[in-house]
Amino acid sequence: MLGKYNIQKLLPFKKNLGSELRAIIANTGWLFADQIFRMVVGIVVSVWIARYLGAQQYGLFNYVAAFVALFSPFANLGLDSVAVRHIVRDSWSKEQILGTAFWLKFFGGVGSVFLATASIYWLRQDEKLTVWLVVILATAGIFQAFDTINFWFQSQVQSKYTVLARNIAFILITLLKVTLIVMQAPLIAFAWVNLAEIALAALSLIIVYRIKGYSLWFWSWSFPIAKLLFKESWPLMFSGLAVVIYMKIDQIMLGEMLGNGSVAIYSVAARISEVWYFIPMAIASSVTPAIFTAKETSEALYYRRIEQLLRLLVLLSVVIAIPMTFMSGTIVTTLFGKEYANAGQVLAIHIWASLFVFMGVGTASWFVAEGLTHLSMYRNLIGAITNVLLNLFLIPSYAEVGAAIATVFSYAFSGFLIHAIHSKTQKLFWLQIKSFAFFRD
Repeated sequence: MLGKYNIQKLLPFKKNLGSELRAIIANTGWLFADQIFRMVVGIVVSVWIARYLGAQQYGLFNYVAAFVALFSPFANLGLDSVAVRHIVRDSWSKEQILGTAFWLKFFGGVGSVFLATASIYWLRQDEKLTVWLVVILATAGIFQAFDTINFWFQSQVQSKYTVLARNIAFILITLLKVTLIVMQAPLIAFAWVNLAEIALAALSLIIVYRIKGYSLWFWSWSFPIAKLLFKESWPLMFSGLAVVIYMKIDQIMLGEMLGNGSVAIYSVAARISEVWYFIPMAIASSVTPAIFTAKETSEALYYRRIEQLLRLLVLLSVVIAIPMTFMSGTIVTTLFGKEYANAGQVLAIHIWASLFVFMGVGTASWFVAEGLTHLSMYRNLIGAITNVLLNLFLIPSYAEVGAAIATVFSYAFSGFLIHAIHSKTQKLFWLQIKSFAFFRD
């Protein structure tokens, strides 16, 4: 059976699509190169930081990062895929779309800073370091408004320019982080460096956008476009909130129920497990514009592309999860040391969440193209509620392992099984079922 297997069938598109396919492959290649570089360097630096800070401080930093992440959807407003789709369809009004999306994200970022700061002050007003860490990390949401520049390059399948811009910031900040470790800097210094990375990345995007002959001065605000974008994006915003909840609430609940040390153990496992999530994001971001185009021309081609994308992503997730399951203990102790050894068994379970994460990323464009973003919101909301309830039940008895089990089950339910229930998503459910047939002729 394997001998008959044709690798082209796992690709989202076939060779005869010519220049479109070459652009997608080139764009995906740039995104992969970017993320692999960041993955390797990021893990090395993260390991160094974890060993330097120790479990308690590293746990506190990850608790704060997870807490701030809960408010990030209010900065992004779910605009990313919606804005890209409108630029693809209405490129003649790209300046208005980009300008409107920028100001929506900017004010969303300001609002997220306020909400995060007010919430942590209410919860932990006596812990000044924790409050300041939240303020600093949350401020990054304001600078992320400049990610709007990436919407244009993404819509043109030209992500190499944003890759170059962001890597300039990443390299400089990585060197600064190493310097902080050598100088034995305090924990709060690492928070300032994280903020500086986002700000520098924003500046780099502006420079690259200008070099390519474009200017932010041509961007303009349009209230009708704002209404249109937000009408389509608000379900994605709450969907994103639900996703963040069931991705990060486990660390927050571990911190509240068991302390920062437990957060550190779980964070190490999640860090290694989630580092692979760049793969579906890189592939999907390159393929999504072509899926939207196919929707306008051929329903059969549209669904064939989604099915082939899903098959590719599911295969990749399984190829990653199987060896990681058996090597988890060795990987953790080799990288992070014996202080974090308990993270090995957590990783062996948590890594299987990638199967459903990859699958979820592969289906995201379908919800946008079908105008069913509200269903995406509901499924993610149910997933978040499921995760919280499972954490409440499993963490007291099984600690970090219980949180990992809760994550896998909630991902499986919200990103896969729930599609069998609603009549409008049953076709998507069967596409997901078929995606497990890796070697189908």
